[in-house]
Amino acid sequence: MSLDADATPKRRPTRAEAKARTRQLLLDAAARTYARKGFAGASVEEIAEAAGFSIGAVYSNFGSKERLFVELLRERASEHVSRATRIVADTQAGVDDPAPALGRLLAHVADDDPDFAPLQAEFWLYAVRNPELMETLAEQLRDPRAEMERLMSTALEHIGARESVSAEAVATITMALFQGLVRQRRIDPASVPDDLLGQAMQWLFTGIAASTGPAGTAATDETAAAYDTAAPDDTAPADPPEEKR
Repeated sequence: MSLDADATPKRRPTRAEAKARTRQLLLDAAARTYARKGFAGASVEEIAEAAGFSIGAVYSNFGSKERLFVELLRERASEHVSRATRIVADTQAGVDDPAPALGRLLAHVADDDPDFAPLQAEFWLYAVRNPELMETLAEQLRDPRAEMERLMSTALEHIGARESVSAEAVATITMALFQGLVRQRRIDPASVPDDLLGQAMQWLFTGIAASTGPAGTAATDETAAAYDTAAPDDTAPADPPEEKR
């Protein structure tokens, strides 16, 4: 019996699998083309050709060059948030310290993908002048923001923060910190050392813990231990003044 007869026939991909592969190939080609020519300079034809498809594949999968770029942004944001989630999970398992690990994540995004931050800025300016596209951008970024919100909710529970502290607000602040520091590192690398994001997150959560009231001192100590950083003594909230009789 021949070897060919013994070989297991390859399974043909399903329609859904083929569509997912086409979308990913288009996204990868778009990332390369946008990085080389910018958002405005890249054409649908160039993106399709780089992926090995017709321009009809771009329109049938994404609808437009703008929506393709928005999906690319969503994919990158989800990837970064997922990596941050794994970092925190490893920390809780005693595998790694989050501060330097988050710093390495920021350094990777700023240094290993240097074209993406300028593309984000370029597209933001474009979307500001096209309000309907800004809503599309906001919609696509809600999933990674929701994942970040769940991560921040776990962190807030860990430090004993009050229920009034909004995980959604903390998630928004965290994502803005990350994006701003990535851009600043691209402008002036020396001003954003690898550990700055981790330090900024320490300061944020230490401040939240210190504002929780009488239990704030214990929460601050717990937060500092979690980040392997001792909070200064003067960060503990002062005892409330005695009521006048």
